[in-house]
Amino acid sequence: MTAGTFTATKPPTADEFDPGIPGFEASGGDWDEIAREAVGEERIVVNMGPQHPSTHGVLRLMLEIDGETVTEARCGIGYLHTGIEKNMEFRTWTQGTTFCTRMDYLAPFFQETAFCLATERLLGITDDLPERASIIRVLMMELNRVASHLVCLGTGGNEMGATTVMTIGFTAREEILRLFEAVTGLRMNHAYVRPGGVAQDTPEGFEDQVLAALPKIRHYLGQLGDLMLANPIFKARLTDVGVLSLAGCMALGITGPVLRSTGLPYDVRKAFPYSGYETYDFDVPTSTDADCYARVVLRLEECYQSLRIVEQCLTRLRDTSGAPVMVADKKIAWPAQLAVGADGQGNSLDHIRHIMGTSMEALIHHFKLVTEGFRVPAGQVWQTVEHPRGELGVHAVSDGGTKPYRAHFRDPSFNNLQAVSVMCEGGQVADVVVAVASLDPVLGGVDR
Repeated sequence: MTAGTFTATKPPTADEFDPGIPGFEASGGDWDEIAREAVGEERIVVNMGPQHPSTHGVLRLMLEIDGETVTEARCGIGYLHTGIEKNMEFRTWTQGTTFCTRMDYLAPFFQETAFCLATERLLGITDDLPERASIIRVLMMELNRVASHLVCLGTGGNEMGATTVMTIGFTAREEILRLFEAVTGLRMNHAYVRPGGVAQDTPEGFEDQVLAALPKIRHYLGQLGDLMLANPIFKARLTDVGVLSLAGCMALGITGPVLRSTGLPYDVRKAFPYSGYETYDFDVPTSTDADCYARVVLRLEECYQSLRIVEQCLTRLRDTSGAPVMVADKKIAWPAQLAVGADGQGNSLDHIRHIMGTSMEALIHHFKLVTEGFRVPAGQVWQTVEHPRGELGVHAVSDGGTKPYRAHFRDPSFNNLQAVSVMCEGGQVADVVVAVASLDPVLGGVDR
């Protein structure tokens, strides 16, 4: 078949054909060989995502491949952009927690706590925070760390064809989500941590409920370890895959289990303690293998360390029973002892009796506090916490008003995604799935 450049709908005659226009003739054969002769090289670009189930959300990976070998890998992000940080500038400081909790939807308590710690530092009330509130924050964060790691291990196993790993991981996570629901009424996006403390105290009998769940969670973790860590197929699939050295992590700003898999025991809870973490007994597991298998081992071990902290929290909760969970300053504190009233709404019944029947001034103050919010002195602060995926930072700026002038988050998933090209280029296409799973990115935090 011969082709030239023309506009007629019928084939050109010999007089109409311009020999100066180049033409191409394909007379059968292997198209790959024809393309290679014409271009001089074979360059295939494929998209993995954004709908691919192995991309942990809506992540697009652009892979240039030579056969089965990845020669170039790039990330395409922004498909889940929500404008959370900008929205927070138009809400009160307390309402800000309802936005940032939705960023990394697998670890909401960490964003809430980091933002509230930053707000409390700007307010100058860090030392006034009730001890019981800090204990509850630590308890919820460590349970959340286990739940987040279980999703990472479960989905990672499912992506490699190990469906049982996913079912066990998600079954164990259900035990933790039930605990979250008992305290906050929600399984995710809680907005439970508030500036000055937490929204309400733990319900009666909660300590016993957690104690009953811990053996079940440990049992499921043991099953996951048996299924994965001694499995020769699993080990062969992950060992020496997605290797990223300490130098690479330092150059790219990688933190969390990926950094600790290189041997550096950096953990914000130890390096820059917050919420009383310096008073808890726990270890920071590390490895020197720096591959995907090492990260699986570390995340499992981190789950056990988190359960150690949870047990210590339960002891302290019993010792502080009945203590306040919100700062005493009524100019900052929302009513924290909530209860379900006859109308089915969660309110502090004593507080309602006070503002509706006793004090007009208290009613006016309550109205102003809820609708306008409290003023935060002008200034800026940088606060970090140890998120399941690494170091989560909050840069909060106040101009002295009732809303943040700026709230910017350093989400660990965003920084860790920089490692995709380093970990994947030169490897196999199938190993891209394994490498990305070992980073455990959550795109809600990346695109936010």
